[in-house]
Amino acid sequence: GGGQGWELSGFVVASSSGDALGGRLCAATPPLAGRRAPRVCVWESSPWVGATGPPPAPVAAAGSPFPLLFSLRLACCSDEEAQFSLGLTLGAACWPLRARPLLGPRAPPGLFANVAPAGVELAPLCYVNGRRVLLPPGRGEATLLEFLREKGLTGTKLGCGEGGCGACTIMVSAWDAASGRPRHRAVNACLAPLYSVEGCAVVTVEGIGNRDAGLHPVQARLAAAHGSQCGFCTPGFVMSAYALMREDPAPSDAAVERALAGNLCRCTGYRPIMRAFTELARQAREGDAAAKEAAPAGRVCPSTGKPCGCGGGAKPGGLLGASVAADDAESTAAARAAEGLVTPAEPLFPVELRRREPKPLRLPGAHATWHRPRELDALLALVTAHPHARIIGGNTEVGVEARFKGVEDPVLIAPTHVPELTALKETPDGLRVGGAVTLTDLEARCHEVAADRPMACAAAAAVASQLQWFAGAQIRNVATVAGNVCTASPISDLNPILVACGATMTLAREKGGGVATREVAAADFFLGYRKTAMAEGEVLLAVTLPRAKGVAPGALDIVHDFKQSHRREDDIAIVTAGVRVLLEPEAGGSYVVREAGVGMGGVAPRTIRCQQVEAALVGQTWGRKALDAALRAVREDVTLPENVPGGMPEYRMALSSAVLFKFFAKATLALPAAAVVDGDTTRAELESAAAAVHRAPCDGQPTWPPAVDAAGEVGQPHAHVAAEMQVSGEARYVDDAPLPAACLHAVPVISEKPRAVVTAIDASQALAMEGVEGFFGAADVPGDNMIGPIMHDEECFVAVGSEAPCCGALIGLVVAETEAVARRAARAVEVTYEERTPVLTIEDAIAAGWYLDNTGDKPHTLNVGDTEGVIAAVERGEGPEGARVVHGEIKIGGQEHFYLEPMSCVVSPGEGGEMVVLQSTQCPNKTQVMVSGVLGVAANRVVCKTKRLGGGFGGKETRAAFLSAAAAVPAQKLGRAVRLVLDRDLDMKMTGTRHPFLGRYAVAFQPDGALLAADVQLYSNGGYSCDLSIPIIDRAAFHSDNCYAVPNFRVRARACRTNLPTNTAFRGFGGPQGMIVAETWVAHVAAAVGLEPEVVRQRNFYKAGEVTPFGQELVEGEWRVPAIWEELRVKADYDTRAKAIDAFNTGSRWLKRGLAMVPTRFGISFTAKFMNQGASLVHVYTDGTVLVTHGGTEMGQGLHTKVCQVAADALGVPLASVHVAETSTDKIPNASPTAASASSDLYCMATKMACEKLMARLLPYRKAEGKGWLQAAALAAYLDRVDLSEHGFYATPDITQFDWDEPSPKGRPFNYFTMGAAVAEVELDCLTGEAAVRRADVLMDLGRPLNPAIDVGQVEGAFVQGLGWCMLEELKWGDSEHSWGREGHLISVGPGAYKIPAAADAPADFRVHLLEGADNPRAVHSSKAVGEPPFFLAASAWAAARKAAAAARSDAGKGSNFFRLDSPATPERLRMACADELTADVAADDLLRGSAAEV
Repeated sequence: GGGQGWELSGFVVASSSGDALGGRLCAATPPLAGRRAPRVCVWESSPWVGATGPPPAPVAAAGSPFPLLFSLRLACCSDEEAQFSLGLTLGAACWPLRARPLLGPRAPPGLFANVAPAGVELAPLCYVNGRRVLLPPGRGEATLLEFLREKGLTGTKLGCGEGGCGACTIMVSAWDAASGRPRHRAVNACLAPLYSVEGCAVVTVEGIGNRDAGLHPVQARLAAAHGSQCGFCTPGFVMSAYALMREDPAPSDAAVERALAGNLCRCTGYRPIMRAFTELARQAREGDAAAKEAAPAGRVCPSTGKPCGCGGGAKPGGLLGASVAADDAESTAAARAAEGLVTPAEPLFPVELRRREPKPLRLPGAHATWHRPRELDALLALVTAHPHARIIGGNTEVGVEARFKGVEDPVLIAPTHVPELTALKETPDGLRVGGAVTLTDLEARCHEVAADRPMACAAAAAVASQLQWFAGAQIRNVATVAGNVCTASPISDLNPILVACGATMTLAREKGGGVATREVAAADFFLGYRKTAMAEGEVLLAVTLPRAKGVAPGALDIVHDFKQSHRREDDIAIVTAGVRVLLEPEAGGSYVVREAGVGMGGVAPRTIRCQQVEAALVGQTWGRKALDAALRAVREDVTLPENVPGGMPEYRMALSSAVLFKFFAKATLALPAAAVVDGDTTRAELESAAAAVHRAPCDGQPTWPPAVDAAGEVGQPHAHVAAEMQVSGEARYVDDAPLPAACLHAVPVISEKPRAVVTAIDASQALAMEGVEGFFGAADVPGDNMIGPIMHDEECFVAVGSEAPCCGALIGLVVAETEAVARRAARAVEVTYEERTPVLTIEDAIAAGWYLDNTGDKPHTLNVGDTEGVIAAVERGEGPEGARVVHGEIKIGGQEHFYLEPMSCVVSPGEGGEMVVLQSTQCPNKTQVMVSGVLGVAANRVVCKTKRLGGGFGGKETRAAFLSAAAAVPAQKLGRAVRLVLDRDLDMKMTGTRHPFLGRYAVAFQPDGALLAADVQLYSNGGYSCDLSIPIIDRAAFHSDNCYAVPNFRVRARACRTNLPTNTAFRGFGGPQGMIVAETWVAHVAAAVGLEPEVVRQRNFYKAGEVTPFGQELVEGEWRVPAIWEELRVKADYDTRAKAIDAFNTGSRWLKRGLAMVPTRFGISFTAKFMNQGASLVHVYTDGTVLVTHGGTEMGQGLHTKVCQVAADALGVPLASVHVAETSTDKIPNASPTAASASSDLYCMATKMACEKLMARLLPYRKAEGKGWLQAAALAAYLDRVDLSEHGFYATPDITQFDWDEPSPKGRPFNYFTMGAAVAEVELDCLTGEAAVRRADVLMDLGRPLNPAIDVGQVEGAFVQGLGWCMLEELKWGDSEHSWGREGHLISVGPGAYKIPAAADAPADFRVHLLEGADNPRAVHSSKAVGEPPFFLAASAWAAARKAAAAARSDAGKGSNFFRLDSPATPERLRMACADELTADVAADDLLRGSAAEV
């Protein structure tokens, strides 16, 4: 409490029936007339409650009541809903309590129990969606996300827990007294400490609009633009865009892209998202320009500071002063207009917070005490008293440590309100930046200084440039300068610039009751890994970016930044640097280096000063000799051993040279035109070295054929049926649903060894913790502990005495009352091991003979002709004249699914052994079967339900089931529901990835590139158990010829067993790996004969009527790849662009471009024949509405939307009349997984069949035309006792089960093929390896699309996901190739270390076309499957990058020989493939252990 009163919070009110509803009251007054009084329970009351006499301090000023605002629904004895009059009794008085709704029309009341009215000062407070909220006590360790979700605001998602995905984005607004307006910032709620928003206004996606009250334009535009697929990431995108447009109502397209850099989407490919928000921004800019022209003179908006006509100069005491009265509609309207609010749901920035002076906070708690001092001496006193306290700015580092490393800090200090630390000002010494200044504010000021006063601080432009690539906006908005500097990360973005420009650090400490300061040069500040020169008790008060002094006339103070990372946006650095030179003019027009500063990160355990480089430069005349001296010197400053932590030693050393070369180019170009620079480096070469790869916001206009029936529902580009729920946060996922009563929380205990026998498990410490209900492992399994989707070859829980087969294997579950307790307890479980030597790589497995199949020494083989004989004959010189053979291999990395919704399930026990599982899964049937097996109960006692998935991509086809089975064990044992939601790091460690592959080949060919024979070997890394590895390697074999007819062809395929987590299905299911091997040997042949790969590809295309190696004919009229190729070549203007790129490359030494064209042919069907079946249940109700339940799951691919369209079309009703219910095993039994791209074929056809039966049954009752006929007909049929329910079942015809045991297996495993081609243009920075896709053209044969907009979205999403696979996403394990990592452990964990494409990685110009006139008689409504086939077409970018690197190699004198380029073509691989003079002294020409070796 404070001087004005006593705070009451966190209370529980119970109804007369004893049901807990919420609240803590001391007493209650009699209820309204006729109602029984509710019973009040006092829970965790203050010490004085219940004691005799009055409280020990006055409650309020004399004669004034102490109101406590509270909203609550109480159930009375008559089961009616009523509002009771509640009161607070203190001493002899009973003060009435006023009540009102808290969170808007759709939110249930009572979400926040401890709420106070304006004008009563209670601690601590914030506003949530416009409602005043008292923050709960004792929660110093909690995050804002936890608090919001506890209170039912589940639109804000937990995607990663480390601020790397943006799913948790909300807007936090705070009053800025200097500008006289609120500042609106997007923030990651998963990292924001709960108490950090004290005194702020928080807005979540629920607070800006909903379907009932109306969507905000940001929400509506995204839904209409098809910018939401699975929808899990969607609220985060909405809030990032919303926060941007609240702060800058008319942002540029580039600002929109940058605002979204901290948000990841795994589904859409980003184009529709960017299109939605950039169009909205353009519309706002046009309106802003018009408003400025029309605005009355002198009228200025108090919200934005811009001219406006909103009446912003409204009444004193209204908007600009006191509260706007609730009944003052005019004032309220003016206030809303002034803040730019456009929907009724949007909250005004609270007037109270405009006038409220923040106060010091001390908030004690059981796990952490939160301090927020307001004065410097108070801060220093706290630091002195608590020397090991953590000082928190944005919590972007500490929060990650707390969640994923279990670090608990009992004392947390927030310096964010100390004026000396938040000051940002120019001084005679330079730009002085307070330690608590956010990076967003620092960047803005540096931009201002660089633009208006460049000589005031030469480093300002470099700092601003570097910060634009620092994390996402959500991080920059809260991260502080001191936090970035003092973590002393060796890959800090900012610290090398500080070292280079000679910045000084001002440190402060308490001394004799006062403040003592000292200054330390940045170059002396970083002492070691995460170690600085700060003494105990010191804080970083400020950093000063210096102003150059004593500069001679005409001198140039030049500072530039450098950062190279795996991904350009929102990524940690591989190498980062700052370089400064002071150049003074000399007689004759040359310049001499008077001062030099070079700081680098990523090349040592700390940020280093490159003193040898500095010494080599100072005194030199600026020119090529100076550069050469610096390049020689940098090898003395930067030398990395082979096993350096982080790996990539050659690449990092090459980048250190690139830093200097790029700086030389930029600095030289900045000299006056008359300057004299020695050396033979041309201006064109300098410009190409200085340039960065072109990136622009992704955009493009897709095209598709018109619907066959313009009046029908099929073929129309309807938005996803759940789009409006997704953009408003109303769509519920597993972890959003209200938990069952008394639900427990489970956290896994996993193996920390890659291969070891578990000798003992000691859970005693965990079990002793309060709130822990148990530890459950193999000994507790009542049924069968052996599980697996095909072969039962893995344990649900690793038993004592069994071998833990990998790091991440499940040993047990800790179950507790809260997730936080369960997490602490899981860390306390001790497991002892007897270690064995692990097998981790494909090469290790081949050497050990470790394979997953049961075929002995016989791989699965397809063979046509005499492959061995032809190749041998050619090698002996006995083949056709000029024929040759090439041999090679390629490694293809795995890929993390990175679905935004992590693995989630809630398992609820019922009576008689019943179990209901709510799970995010692609196959509820597999979950049902596995849970019943582990529990030892019949399948009819287990029901699995799935409403929607937040992404799946194959990762939730089989690997979700074992988690539900594990959670079902404690649920059954304890008789209580159990929730299990994996943290992102556990999800990545436990659930497997796309299979890594090794492809080897020998190919014979003629001089014109015609193929004679190809002998291909495929090996996959399946992990420790079979899972789906055999059908995946089979599909790789089926697609290993891609679209090429090879008269003699053999492929042999093996799945290897290793001590990694079991790898599993992923979009493409092995097909892309087989095809990229094919594209490698095609490119190899093309290089050997001196032709473009596109010529060799086209020359060897299959012709209609030819037969594949597995015996399936490519039917005339259905085989369209040659036609697609020709049409796309014209659409993409391939020939003209290829010539233009050749011309560009001739004139550009260090920036190269490549253009490549690649086809695809993807077979549609499960290769296991029995799985090609689907069922649908259709109900017609007497109001004319239709309910469909089918066996497929909705994971963003639009399956439910297509089913609705097919049903509406078949029944002749509006689309809005059809609804698809959740997928459930008690409605549709034995359903196949939603996979293999076949679900629309199966379930739309089954639905169509059921509807056609109903239609025939209802036709006699049809009395009206048009789409409103069904209501009267259904009622009439019902009254006539006609069944209004029908079941549809469809089994794919004409396919055969492929038998690999036959000597020469042949069959028809696929119903048809989806085909397409893509052209990609890539730009490559040859000095860094950074590549960007300038343009992508895709042409797909999708038959007659059921919904062309959804299908285009699938093409775009698959393409960008494919870009990640072949250009960006690199899984790293502690193995022989990464010996610096912990053996067998996943190194690339979480979005901080594993990079999926961001918005800037999508093609800048993205053109997707659907082939016209392409009927498909083999599927519903002549459509074709779309989910997986486009994925491989991203390999066109990989092929284009190869061409760009080849151009660089040619300039470096390497000729046109073929060179190996493994997948993914990361910046490291591409840079080293360029093999020029800057790499010669750090890497031999075999280039990084064969990753790009010349063959």
